Amino acid sequence: MGNEHGQIIMSVLTVSEGHGLGKMVEGVIKRYQDAGVSPPEVLYVDRDCCGSSHLHKMIRAWQNTKICLDIWHFMRRIAVGCTTDSHPLYAGFMNKLSHCIFMWDDGDLQALKEAKRAELEAKLLHPTDADLLRNISRAEMARHCKRTTRSSSEMETLISDLIEAYSGNKGCNSLGVPLINLERMAEIWKAQKKHLSCLQDPPGVLLYMETGTIKKGGHILKTYRCARGSTSLESFHLHMNRFIPGTLASDTFFQAYLLDGLARWNEDRSMSAEGRSEPHSYSGLLRHAANQLSQEVLGKSCVNYTGPQAYTGELIGVEYLYDQTGDVLEDRRVAIAALETEDVAVAEDEGFEESEDFVDLTVPILETTLQTPQPACSDDILTSPASEPFLEIPSVEVKHAPVDALEE
Repeated sequence: MGNEHGQIIMSVLTVSEGHGLGKMVEGVIKRYQDAGVSPPEVLYVDRDCCGSSHLHKMIRAWQNTKICLDIWHFMRRIAVGCTTDSHPLYAGFMNKLSHCIFMWDDGDLQALKEAKRAELEAKLLHPTDADLLRNISRAEMARHCKRTTRSSSEMETLISDLIEAYSGNKGCNSLGVPLINLERMAEIWKAQKKHLSCLQDPPGVLLYMETGTIKKGGHILKTYRCARGSTSLESFHLHMNRFIPGTLASDTFFQAYLLDGLARWNEDRSMSAEGRSEPHSYSGLLRHAANQLSQEVLGKSCVNYTGPQAYTGELIGVEYLYDQTGDVLEDRRVAIAALETEDVAVAEDEGFEESEDFVDLTVPILETTLQTPQPACSDDILTSPASEPFLEIPSVEVKHAPVDALEE
């Protein structure tokens, strides 16, 4: 579970979802109550968003919390109806699917276009409208432009038209391989229509936080952080491959790697949310010592430091899993002593290593759309309204620091 800043509130291993996460949810709710913090206004989930699900029963103490379906997971459900994600039309289909769900804020978009045009003209270029659009990156769109979800009825119409447009011969590649499995897609779309209302932005909830301004092409542009969805958690899951090294680890050392990684991840998210730029260390003892010396010499603290809070008794990581299975986590002192006294055989590397060009799986399709061949009938597949100058719009939310939202 993550909070509005992308920090991890709780991370556990479990034998099953649903009821298996009941104790974790109870612990988080109690932590909020003990801290006197108001419940989140929105909870983004990848399942159990509507109906009489177990989740609604588990969070009954948060009666006013709105449960929404994460849009990226919804899009992945629709994508299952495609024959393969390597199809040359797949990226375009996903981009247009996002277009069917979201619409950009016209004011923000126009301000960005004017700033980008001025920036290009300052380089002695004379950009056409097409050149202007090609030079606006997805990162710039996410940083400077807000967007909202369309109404359920509009989504249903646009997505139905999109699926129809990519069906049959119009959705085949040069070898005649179709993008869409018609029978499977029909079943999926029939089942997923009911969730369109779960995608709607809750009225009155601020999903964007203004974080500052930057100067681009002589124009002042606002920058935003977005609260919508749970992509920041997907990013954390991928990041776990980096701070838990190797292919094998004992339960004790896995737990140690996990806790250390969580602390570092949350510290980075905190600095990013606050926009801090200062001397930084993950060591609480080092920061505390630096502040003590700074107080003696300079009369002030030089490093922002918050001491750890009292342990709430909640089970984290492997502890949560073993509480369900009845296993016992090995004492860390015994594990360290064994590591120091025993010969450790290092297995030969089997090639399982992180590639330098490893790409976040929630983003790759977006980054490759510019190189993906477009269908011959691309102009006929989906016509953008005047308020939507981009046919290809990011199909994944770029999550930064949301406001009063909680992600699961």
